Amino acid sequence: MERMTRQRRAIEEAFAQAARPLSPAEILTIAVRAVPALGLSTVYRTLRAMEDAGVIVAVQLPGEPPRYERAGVAGAHHHHFHCRACDKVFDVRGCPGGLQRMLPRGFVLEDHSIVLEGRCADCRHAV
Repeated sequence: MERMTRQRRAIEEAFAQAARPLSPAEILTIAVRAVPALGLSTVYRTLRAMEDAGVIVAVQLPGEPPRYERAGVAGAHHHHFHCRACDKVFDVRGCPGGLQRMLPRGFVLEDHSIVLEGRCADCRHAV
């Protein structure tokens, strides 16, 4: 893993502050407060290194660019909520279970992900 630079520290702090999956642009918006000269290319390069080192994982949503979350969070089974208004993604704890019953006969469920969509608490009254 790369050495702990000011940029890397600011990016890690962005994850700690937000406590939810973040896009590279969201990371830049937060981290640039600590390192004003930080650029998007550095964010992408650092995210790639962090992902390679297993510190973060990509959160894939259908039709969306990836967001990233800490590996410790990703390791615990959970789902996501995507706000259609502000485009932020939030972790959703818990799982409905019983998904095996939905499968056609003879199929085996190996994994699943559920993405809920709507408006977050901040956007629910926005028109």
